[in-house]
Amino acid sequence: MLPAKRENAAVQKQADFAEFVELTPTAPITTARHGWRAKCLQRLIRLDLPVPRTVALSCEGVRAIAAGQLPDTAKLVAMFGGDFLVSVRGSPENPEWGGPGTVLNVGMNDARRDILAARLGREAAEALYLRFVQAFATHVARLDPDMFSAAASPTALAAALAAYEAETDEPFPQDPARQLADVLRSMARAWEGTTARLLRQAKGAPAEAALGLVVQEMALGIGPGLSGSGTIQSVDSITGGAQITGRFRGQSQGRRASPEETLYLTRDPRGASLEEASPELFAQLFSHAQACRARLREEMQIEFTVENGRLAVIDAVRVARSSRAAVKIAVTLAQDGVISREEALLRVEPRALSELLHYQVDPLSPRDGLGRGIAASPGAATGRIVFTAAAAQASAARDEPCVLVRRETAPEDIRGMHAAVAVLTERGGITSHAAVIARGLGLPCIVGASEISLNPKERTLRGADGRILREGDTITIDGTNGEVLVGAAAMLEPALDDGFRTLLHWADNVRDIGIRANADTPDDARTARMFEAEGIGLCRTEHMFFDEDRLTVMREMIFADTAYDRRIALERLLPMQRADFTALFDIMAGLPVCIRLFDPPLHEFLPQDREGIRELAEALDKPLSDVTRRVEALSEFNPMLGMRGVRLGITVPEIYDMQARAIFEATIEASRRGAQVVPEIMIPLVSAAREVEIVKTRIDAVAAAVKNELKAEFTYRLGVMVETPRAALRAGEIAEHAAFLSFGTNDLTQMTYGLSRDDAGRFMGVYVSQRVYAEDPFHVLDVEGVGELLLIGAQRGRERRPGITISVCGEHGGNPESIAFCRAAGFDYVSCSPFRVPVARLAAAHFALLAPREGGWVK
Repeated sequence: MLPAKRENAAVQKQADFAEFVELTPTAPITTARHGWRAKCLQRLIRLDLPVPRTVALSCEGVRAIAAGQLPDTAKLVAMFGGDFLVSVRGSPENPEWGGPGTVLNVGMNDARRDILAARLGREAAEALYLRFVQAFATHVARLDPDMFSAAASPTALAAALAAYEAETDEPFPQDPARQLADVLRSMARAWEGTTARLLRQAKGAPAEAALGLVVQEMALGIGPGLSGSGTIQSVDSITGGAQITGRFRGQSQGRRASPEETLYLTRDPRGASLEEASPELFAQLFSHAQACRARLREEMQIEFTVENGRLAVIDAVRVARSSRAAVKIAVTLAQDGVISREEALLRVEPRALSELLHYQVDPLSPRDGLGRGIAASPGAATGRIVFTAAAAQASAARDEPCVLVRRETAPEDIRGMHAAVAVLTERGGITSHAAVIARGLGLPCIVGASEISLNPKERTLRGADGRILREGDTITIDGTNGEVLVGAAAMLEPALDDGFRTLLHWADNVRDIGIRANADTPDDARTARMFEAEGIGLCRTEHMFFDEDRLTVMREMIFADTAYDRRIALERLLPMQRADFTALFDIMAGLPVCIRLFDPPLHEFLPQDREGIRELAEALDKPLSDVTRRVEALSEFNPMLGMRGVRLGITVPEIYDMQARAIFEATIEASRRGAQVVPEIMIPLVSAAREVEIVKTRIDAVAAAVKNELKAEFTYRLGVMVETPRAALRAGEIAEHAAFLSFGTNDLTQMTYGLSRDDAGRFMGVYVSQRVYAEDPFHVLDVEGVGELLLIGAQRGRERRPGITISVCGEHGGNPESIAFCRAAGFDYVSCSPFRVPVARLAAAHFALLAPREGGWVK
């Protein structure tokens, strides 16, 4: 029903609308009370831009309208004089919160149409009237849009007016004050609706977010001479580079109008331009854009209307921008002295930097989606589907980009991941094996793609829509938003330009917590240096043993029957490990390198299928039955909690002896030809101080032996990876034997929660949606539970050993919220995947600017 028939306006209580404020340079307009649009328009008026007369309604006034207290709209109409024709726009406190759509041409009626027809022509006047009737019927009276969607024609207006009367049992309202009252009430109540509340809360708006409204005199954009509407901005929204962009639509009003005539703004070989049609008008627009940039301290998009050559500025909004454009714009504004460097840093969202480090799917290109999953590692890549690590290596050998598709990855898939350009798994969560390794390698990765069904035997993928793709077909992985696309999508190149580097150098000048990288290979280390990490906070040595030549030797060591035989096999690995560590030390050039000793259970290096076991028996020249028994003997019911980490180092000490010797010999070699190296050796999965004592005794003995044999001196630091709850609780005792404590929050979260990070993805979405957990604890550090263990461990470690280095080296180290916690707790550094280092550097700068700390602790 028509809004006016719901209530009798004569008996409806009216609000006292001292809430009407005409925008002038000195009017008491604030963003909190009148919304961002009202405040922005006032700033434009202060810049002496030609803004049509505008009246702001306060947020309190709009709440009153929603509650049924109508304003004195006759008084408001009188403020605009006799030629009342206005638009009504929403003005929330934050433009990101959305709001009701703009209603144009309020005040159009039969009399106004006749007046405009004399000035603009009958056809133009009826088009304006028709547009208002359509908008009023659908958005205010809530009638069926299909009844009012007819395009302009000689009979369209009459048909729309007749349809309105038939549906509402009364003629279309002719009183401008009545029209305005209905529009204001409709917009106010739309803002308060349940759907609108949910939508804006999803965008981060508080539950009590308020709406202001602005009523603005219409600048028609239709009529004789040069008339129309358009937008102008001074930068490219994708690149952020200086470029005048926009369009001018002749004989039109509003952004969504269908143009009869479109002009480029600047001279363009593709067609006519506004600059050629009216150089003076174009010069005015450009001048206004520059004034907005300088005085509003932001790149703005100006919405304007031209009526018979006369310019009116309708609105100005912050230029929409990609992540790369956001960096470029912020740096350029600071370099031009428009804003400070500190403000430039705060204007760039840290997570947005991830998109600059990798290829990205062009947001303007078409997308043929096959299914979605969890966006586990950002970036995009196109390649042919392969289903095994061996097929990925073969594809790479042919220089054919491939995407490794697995149900879930295991350690033996690492070589295939190195060979692939992207990874897709059907199962897994944000910290599954595939996700962690892909982030470290900088590979686009999607995990937990349950919409896609994988058939390894038939080597096929079935998409969410039933389409079937086969091995060799081309897909694109968009690891930034978790979408699998069919075919090759158009890409944007990485944007590691001067603006990117400049912003991060500014960040380094203000941040007060160290940022290291997790790096397992020389390639990882080079990436870490490229992103200017301050060292390596975690080198997982087990990843070095999966290369084909090393895997065989590793298996020989596992099948050795005596300690002597194990040492013989490990001696073959020694020069390989030494070369690995020497390369890392050389690349890091004196920066700290923290090497975690061997961690995984031995069964991960053995095949689990019958064919693999048979091949292993042939390679080792052992009976198949013996190999089968040994594989079965090494299998564990719960390998994560079994014989791995320091437990393996104590029961099979030859492994740690070999690694320690390799580290020390590499230290001497690298120090002789470069910067002095002080390696950091980290013992994993500790739960008791005695474990550290035992390992430290053996490592000290190896160090003494190497010094004696090579007649060289060196120092090293021994520390502990705190990843069990008991280690955190007994950190004081452990600290007596350790120079540093580095919290491995991946395993610590698993053990604290009793969750498997590889399997939690199956139900984590349900848990978060039902608020069992506020966030996925494998993605954002649980500061209440796991965080308390970190605080306890850090406090007890410092009490027993003042000056001990405290850090985090789990995947949480690259998460901004987790960095904030670590910084507030006074940790010395965080370590994260190389491709997350830029994010961490900028996030740390944000926190330093927003919450300065004193003496290692946040004030």
